[in-house]
Amino acid sequence: MASEDITKLAESLAKTKVGGGQLSFKGQSLKLNTAEDAEEVIKQIEEFDGLEALRLEGNTVGVEAAKVIAKALEKKSELKRCHWSDMFTGRLRSEIPPALISLGDALITAGAQLVELDLSDNAFGPDGVRGFEALLKSPACYTLQELKLNNCGMGIGGGKILATALKECHRKSSAQGKPLALKIFVAGRNRLENDGATALAEAFGIIGTLEEVHMPQNGINHPGITALAQAFAINPLLKVINLNDNTFTEKGAVAMAETLKALRQIEVINFGDCLVRSKGAVAIADAVKEGLHKLKELNLSFCEIKRDAALTVAEAIEDKAELEKLDLNGNCLGEEGCEQLQEILEGFNMAAVLGSLSDDEGEEEDDEEEEEDEDEEEEEEEEEEQQQLKERGQGEQESLTPKKIIDSQDSTPVPSPPVDIATFLAFPSPEKLLRLGPKCSVLIAQQTDTSDVEKVVTALLRISSVFKDEAPVKTAVHETTDALMRKAFTSATFNSDAFITSLLIHMGLLKSEEKIKAVPSLYGILMTLNHMVQQDYFPKSLAPVLSAFVTKPNRALDSCSFARHMLLQTLHQL
Repeated sequence: MASEDITKLAESLAKTKVGGGQLSFKGQSLKLNTAEDAEEVIKQIEEFDGLEALRLEGNTVGVEAAKVIAKALEKKSELKRCHWSDMFTGRLRSEIPPALISLGDALITAGAQLVELDLSDNAFGPDGVRGFEALLKSPACYTLQELKLNNCGMGIGGGKILATALKECHRKSSAQGKPLALKIFVAGRNRLENDGATALAEAFGIIGTLEEVHMPQNGINHPGITALAQAFAINPLLKVINLNDNTFTEKGAVAMAETLKALRQIEVINFGDCLVRSKGAVAIADAVKEGLHKLKELNLSFCEIKRDAALTVAEAIEDKAELEKLDLNGNCLGEEGCEQLQEILEGFNMAAVLGSLSDDEGEEEDDEEEEEDEDEEEEEEEEEEQQQLKERGQGEQESLTPKKIIDSQDSTPVPSPPVDIATFLAFPSPEKLLRLGPKCSVLIAQQTDTSDVEKVVTALLRISSVFKDEAPVKTAVHETTDALMRKAFTSATFNSDAFITSLLIHMGLLKSEEKIKAVPSLYGILMTLNHMVQQDYFPKSLAPVLSAFVTKPNRALDSCSFARHMLLQTLHQL
């Protein structure tokens, strides 16, 4: 290590905070690649008697450095809290699992009894979960109370691995007379979707001791929400439920409302941006009115709730003396509805708890209400279609849990209607793409006019919107993208600069004089671009442009940080 690097490291370590059994290197931007780089950190750990908490957030730890740090931890049996979020910045995804395995094995060897494990903001994906799977199943985690895995890109696969590990931990710890008593679970922004959420619901139902569950922004629809609701019902100590920015619809909201009636300790309900709609809001209001006397916060913002339903919610909180905040912003009350809402709360002397209504969408007309019902019917039909596809591919499945978190239902598979290219591009879904068959990539490329940049961008965005980490879908998306973009980029009439400009506009990363609605989620296109830029047909001259815009601060990109990280990492290596 160069002398200037040693000096810099020494200065950083001088800021190390020690106290209360905690050793903190938080936010020091240490770049620990080799054993030599980690010498000072190791020294601090080894010399710390009674180490109970180790903070490594905001640094970057490589495989070799992790091994020697792990060696130092093998003698720290009193370690209880591992604050290890955001500690692999700039690392290859393949580096993270072995680093986590080394650190986990050290904790097992030390005989540590963890209370808190925080691995949030580490973009390790499903493979990363394998990196700490053994730790979760070991005696070191029998005492675990807080597990934080926010923004890790676990996906459905990672969610299932995690759920299995938690169930195994509970089984083993129960055999020793001290069952796992997890209190806080955090896993927002992980693309868990229905299958990942359902797997975790099974684990939650078995554990039964949860007090806080935070799972926002996971692409969970009503089947997953229903599974979680049934699991929450057998966790009577629940105080906080945060499922912000998932998609309940009426079915999920009604299921969750039934669960809320059975819970007595609830303090915070965050169902904001969850599309509970009016019927769902009324069901939740009934649950609030019947009980929940400890409720402090109720968030039903941006849920397409109409005036009458919103007023019903307001009336339901009349005797909630502990309530501090009611958020109904971004719904469809209209000016008169907003005034009525405030009047109701003033009548209860509770006007102060109402949050801002500045983003109210205005009162909708009756025909819009009919359109809402039609939208919900279409969503349900799509979900039924997906379920039938799964049943044909997987056959009958066993009930998920001895506690019957989800009731199995008999269903006779119905042949799915035929799908053509136009239908897929108009209403894209993973199942439709797969049903197009092995020739879909060629057919889509043939039927897309690659001389028209806008048509190419539109087709690419439709294809990428169905991206999933599951192998068949992932492969189909990649192959279809390759066929389309190879044809486009090799065409003499195709304008690559115009293409990247249009794509950035549609992604909401570049402003346009025309009003163009950005795609609702960037995850699929970012993951697809990560594949595209590595192919021989992709013009390397576009990489710096793409990198510049994806690097810029952007709210939509922030919500897809794992995919963004993957793309930037690939672009950097080109």
